[in-house]
Amino acid sequence: MLEIIPAPDGHRSVAPTDSFTGEVWRDIVRAHGNGPAIGSLFFAPSARTHWHAHEGGQLLIPLAGKGWVGGDDGVVHLAPGQMVWTPPGVRHWHGASVDQYLVYTTVSWGKPNWELPVSEQEYGLATGSNSQQGSK
Repeated sequence: MLEIIPAPDGHRSVAPTDSFTGEVWRDIVRAHGNGPAIGSLFFAPSARTHWHAHEGGQLLIPLAGKGWVGGDDGVVHLAPGQMVWTPPGVRHWHGASVDQYLVYTTVSWGKPNWELPVSEQEYGLATGSNSQQGSK
């Protein structure tokens, strides 16, 4: 049977802090459960997730701005029109560029396994910046 996922209405966006660095806002469109979780996220410049992996993988669909997806093998650019798939169990992080915000939709299977924050040094080396902005 088809599942209709209503547009988020009457809820509040949340500013999660336990697994993010910098200013991030999240709307949960579809919670984890039977099928994929879907969320919309806004990252201020230099904001990013902590290192993590998803049990069943994750698809990032950028809508506006610029950012990065980093893993143990390097980083890839994240921009509208270029989706990024992270396979199940692959350790990674994602976030905005140092000079632009990032808005994306995420579709993920299985709960994330959160790890440590991406340090300022790791972020700077991965993105080619020396910025200290965006950290809390």
